[in-house]
Order: sequence, then C-alpha cells, then structure tokens
Amino acid sequence: MRSTARVVVIGGGIAGCSALYHLTQEGWTDVMLLERNELTSGTTWHSAAQVTNFGMNQTMVGLKSHSIKLYKELSEDPEYPINYHHADGGIRLANTQAQMDGYRHFASMARGMDVEFEVIDAKECARRHPLLATDNLVGGLWDPMDGDIDPAQLCQALARRARKAGAEVHRNTPVTALIQQADDSWIISTPKGDVHAEIVVNACGYRVNEVGAMMGVHHPVASMEHQYFLTEEIPAIKDAGHRMPLIRCPISDYYSRQEKNGLLVGFYEQDCKTWGMDGIDPNFVNALCPDDLERVTDVLEGAMERMPALAEVGIHTVVNGPITYTIDGAPLVGPIPGKRNAFCIIGLRAGLGEGGGHGWLLAQQIVHGESCYDTWCIDPRRFTGHCNVELTALKAIEDYQNEFRFHFPHEHRPAGRPMKTTPLTPILASEGAEFGVVNGWERMDYIKPSRDFTETHGFRFNETFDVIAEEVRAVQNSVGLTEVNGFNRFEMTGTDVHSFLDRMFCGRVTKKAGRVGLGYMLNHHGMVKSEATIANLPDGRVWYGSAAASEWHDMDWLEAHLEDDENVQIRSLTNEHTILVLAGPKARDVLCTVSRGDWSAQAFPWLSVREAFIGIAPAVVMAVSFSGELAYEIHVPNNQLYGAYLALRSAGEDYDLRLFGSRAVESMRLEKGYLHWKAEIQTEFDPFETGLRRFVKMDKDFVGKAALIERQVSGVQKQLVTLSLKTREAPAHGGASITNAGQVVGTVTSGDWGHRTGLNLAMAYVSPEHALVGAALDVEVIGMNVPATVIATGPYDPENQRVKA
Repeated sequence: MRSTARVVVIGGGIAGCSALYHLTQEGWTDVMLLERNELTSGTTWHSAAQVTNFGMNQTMVGLKSHSIKLYKELSEDPEYPINYHHADGGIRLANTQAQMDGYRHFASMARGMDVEFEVIDAKECARRHPLLATDNLVGGLWDPMDGDIDPAQLCQALARRARKAGAEVHRNTPVTALIQQADDSWIISTPKGDVHAEIVVNACGYRVNEVGAMMGVHHPVASMEHQYFLTEEIPAIKDAGHRMPLIRCPISDYYSRQEKNGLLVGFYEQDCKTWGMDGIDPNFVNALCPDDLERVTDVLEGAMERMPALAEVGIHTVVNGPITYTIDGAPLVGPIPGKRNAFCIIGLRAGLGEGGGHGWLLAQQIVHGESCYDTWCIDPRRFTGHCNVELTALKAIEDYQNEFRFHFPHEHRPAGRPMKTTPLTPILASEGAEFGVVNGWERMDYIKPSRDFTETHGFRFNETFDVIAEEVRAVQNSVGLTEVNGFNRFEMTGTDVHSFLDRMFCGRVTKKAGRVGLGYMLNHHGMVKSEATIANLPDGRVWYGSAAASEWHDMDWLEAHLEDDENVQIRSLTNEHTILVLAGPKARDVLCTVSRGDWSAQAFPWLSVREAFIGIAPAVVMAVSFSGELAYEIHVPNNQLYGAYLALRSAGEDYDLRLFGSRAVESMRLEKGYLHWKAEIQTEFDPFETGLRRFVKMDKDFVGKAALIERQVSGVQKQLVTLSLKTREAPAHGGASITNAGQVVGTVTSGDWGHRTGLNLAMAYVSPEHALVGAALDVEVIGMNVPATVIATGPYDPENQRVKA
C-alpha cells in the first residue's frame, strides 16, 4: 500500500466505488479506496438494487440518467459484463388526482432533462403489469428505463475499471484515525500503515458517523431496518413472455420487481424501526437483522390486494437489513461543512440505483470545484447545527413511512417540529399563524382566517389563494409586519474587510458608512455562487446577509478565500438575531411612532442602515425591500425580540397594521423580479444569463473573472425571463418545461400568482432566441400546455417609486 495519495476514499460500497471510478474518469488516478472488510459488505450487498430515472428535481433526474447510461455500458463490457435488467419499465401508482397532478409535473420536469415519462390511467397500468388489480387506482407514472442490477457485480466492475486507470483498492483495511494537518491534508491511519492524502472522502454507509467522529463532525444520517422477501415461482410471470415492470405503490407502501420467475417485494411499514442508534457491532459484516414479517403485516395485506397473486405464492427468502436516510431523505454528496479537503457521499438510501450519478457529481466537485449541475439539493451544507441524532432519527422514520409519497408544494411534514424557534413563535401561533420550515426554523407562511382553516396541499391554487391576496393587499395599501427568522447574518470586522469583499464580489461593494448594497459572488467557473447584502454600520462593522439556508455554504466559501495576511474576522450572528419586516406605505408612520430619530425619506433613504431603538429594544434598521413596497428590515437580538414586536404591534394599531407571511412575500417578490437563491440563482448560470449584468464590473478583479471572460466569447446559453401565464387554475412549479412548437426551450425556476398585478407569473431560463419581451411560449402546468408571454421583468412598479417613497 502506498503511503501517499491525492484522494483516499473510505468505504467500498456503491458510494465509494463510484466515487473512486469517477475520479479516475476526471483525470485523477493517484487515488485510493480503503474498505474495512470486503467490497459491498455493508448495505450494498443486500440492496434490492432498483434503477429508476425518477427524481424530485432535475439534478436528481440528471444523475440517475447518468447512472443508467453507465450501468448499461458496464453490462455490455465484453471483458467483464454484469447483470443489468435494463428498461423493464416501472409504474408509480396513484389513487388521487392530486398525485396524478404531481406525476404530470414530474414528467414535465424530466422532459427538460431529455427523459420521457408517461402518465397513464388505471386500465393501462393493468395492461402493462397483468398482476395488478385496479381497485381504488387512478393511474400512474410510467418510467420506460426502470430496471434492476446486480449490486456486487456493479461495484466490482467500477473498482476494476478504477484499478485499470491507476487507482488502488485495499480490502480488509479499516481506518482507525483521521488527523488533519496544518496544510489541510490528512493522515489516514490503518493497521497496514498511514496514508498521507490531500483529500479524504467519507463513503461509509451506515458506519458514516464512526468515521465522522474521527474528523470531529456529526452527519445527519440514520439507519432504518428494511425488509423485503423473494417469492416462489409465479406461473403468470413464467408464462408472460416478458419481464414484469417494477411497481412502487404509495397506496400500500410497497414495491416489487421480478426476481427470476417470482417477485421481490419490499415494504415501507408504518411500524418501522431505526437501527444502530446506540452503536454498531464491529462484526456486523455481510450481515442481516432478524426477520420480522409481523411488523409488515398491514403493508403486506395491502400489497396482496393490489397484486392478488401474492396471496397464492410461497415466500422463498426474507431479507432485513439496514439502509441509510438523511434528515430530508436526499443524500449528502459534497464538501463536509467546516472542514477543508474533506468530502462525503453518504445517506444514499437508494444507493445502487443512483450511486453512479452521485459519484460522478462528487468527482467533478473534488476535481473542478463544481459539477455540471447545481448540487444544492444534495449538498451536505444545506443543514446546519440543529441536525442532532434525535431529530435525524425522527425525520428518517417519517421519510421511510412516506417513501413513495412525494412532497406537495408548501407541504411541511410534522416530525421533529418545532426544532428552531424564536420568542415570537408561540405568539404568532396564537395569532393563527401557519408555519413552514426553513433550515429548521419555524417561519410564518400565512395567518389562518379561522381556527379550523386547513389547506389542501396540491399543485393547483387552493384555499389559501384569497388568504394570501388579503395579506398582499394589506401590505400594498397600509402596512404589514412579518418575522423573518434564520436569515443568514455574518458580522465582519478588520482593516481589510472592504478589500476582501471587493475581491469576492463581481460588482462594486459600497464602502460608505450607513449604506446597504446588494452583490453577487461567482465561483471559479464564472457562475453565480451566492447573493448577499452588505450593510456598513457607522462604527465600521459590516453585516453580510444572505439566504437562511446558506449559512454554512457561505461561511465555507468566504473562509476558503481569506488570505493569511488579511485582517478580516467573520462571526455568525444567525442564531442570535431575528428580522422583523415592516412593509407598506404606512411603514414609516409606524416606525416614527415607535423609534426616536428622523426617519424621513431625506434622512433615511432607500438602502440606508442605522442603529436605533424600537421601543426599548436595540435594533439595526435597514431600508431595504423584498416586497416592492416601502419597507424596513429591523434586526433585533432574540432576547429583545418580543419587546420590539409588542412595540410595533401597538404602534400599528392606528395604521391598520396586519401580519403577513412568507407566501405573500413570494408573490410580491415575483412581481418585482427579485431572485431566490437556489431557484433563480444557481451555479449552472453566469451573471449575464441570470440578468445581473448591472452587478458586474469587468474593470475590477474578482473571483471567477477569468472564466467569465472566457464565457463571454460564446455568449449566453440561457436567459432568465419573466412569463405571464394564461391560466387561473394553477401556478407554474419549479422544473416545469417551457416549449415552443412542441420543443423544450426552457425551464421554470419559480412561479406564483401576482396579486397586485393580477398575473400568473413565472420566472424561467429559456433559450436566448425566445427571451425577447412579447415572445409567445407554452408552459407545461400539471399536464396542460398553458400559453405564456415573455414580459418585462418586475411588472409591479418598474420605476421603484414605492420602495423609495
């Protein structure tokens, strides 16, 4: 075993083997894999190994498509072919129209990634899978590329190709210690000696936190026991003349695929069970948990009703083994938060089916710093410090119980709530607030009009439409108040703060005390990395503010670019302060009532910042707006928040002040053309494509400038536009395809009804030739081809008179 390597991957399941192979494909061959036992001796060996194209967003669809393409190539390798049942087809069943709406949306989303799904009715489901009963069945989503693969052969094939490219694979080589050096490289200790590596990758499956502990980190990954059984031979399958499609059933929480001339049937029972919470036996290798079919009786009964042949066949083998879940069900693939030169590819509950794609995207991140897709949906930094063991387990159970039930728009499931709150959370709840969750924070969505008001979640406009309209109307005509908790806030100090920020941002960053500016950071490929407001307090402190979910992401990026001789200190205030937003034409009247000082437009114009008191509560007040109305962000220490809130509520009584929530903000920001991080702001687009040309100053140096210059040669590939849709039935949802003459020409990033403009609005990236104002396009909205027109971005108050009033 060599004593040095550029990258050491720890773990020999599908995650590790895929990462190792793809590193060699990206040109890095001085790489090594260390496995404590034999390859595939963890979860991989007992995987049901289904390979589907279905994903909840385009990144997931793209990485799964890569897996399918790779696996097909491996299966056809004449030197080492592997067993891959490619394109058997698969059906995801549905028993409600709301589920069918979701399938129509996902089919549109996949189409933008050159993946064709088909939405079919119950009769067609039964025709394609003759073992299905159609009772209580509405239809399903057909994936023609669905199939299954031999897990051990797959991993061996990937390892074999990696070895041929120069990689080393060492079995029976457990890692016993990980020590980071002063230059951020790593010493990896094993019984066979130490390895000095530039980069380390945790790919350890259900032992992820054993290795995480060696690095001083905890990963929000928990394991669940998962059972499936293999049946005896089923005559109808033997005589069918073709392989049975795969079935995934959210009605009865089971799946099935053909195994020889029988079925493999797996269960996601409600009475599920976590595994390994108190540690894992070191000798649990190629091992299983005890069978417990009694626990899945209810699910089995439902499966038998859907597939009556199951009631007539014997069980050949029962498998019960651990599979890993993260706090939101999606994997953690990318940089480990707070660590340099450390990555992970973990929490792959569907690892065999999509592991090829995860390793592909991870290798790109390691070698190039970014992948071809925006990978925020699988980025380990999308969660922060609240993700403890108990919360992770509760969310893992919830995700397991809802394995085949996708999230509807605005659906926030109850497990592990409330996790992060402010002193106002119970107060707002008493006012009738309905809450959503943003990075663990309970954030007000809207105020319910009555105690018994409930929302029917789906892809169409619902009962909340008029509720949101009233909140928007109050902000437009009078004054509204809302809480924005969890907003990412860094305090930056030091003599080099402004020169540092000038290098990080692609545009001018205001240095004037008492002023606020908006700016954008690019990655080294010239693509948009982050958006932030920079507020210069009078005493020299700088407040950096960005999206609530970006806390660890932005801190990593900023700290990684600090030079040793720069005098800059960065301290997070995210969990110490909360924002109260006062918005509307009467916002200044309320502020003047509750706070000393001159708050006139002349003394405190738009984009100003000052320290003040709200009643007796100290605060930092910024004249900024995400609604397009006159507005103030009032940043208050959490221990003073309730006092500030009471003062504002009391002062607002004379001005008809009303509470409003984040759903109203979403409607209003679309009317203004304001962007959302990881909706419109993605690493797949540069600032010119994103419509941010005015924020780019090519006469200065900044991170990503050289790459941006190179990109200008070929011109923009996509252009962000605003669309007006001709339907009142449903909004466009992120990922929906935009077509022209039947051809996909773009993708929706976000959409909602604009209550002030009376327009059904969407923001989208489209091909430049379709980006001119007035262009006629079609948007696929839950199966409908809705006519749409490109309009000028920010149709509400385009001259910004109201924010400056």
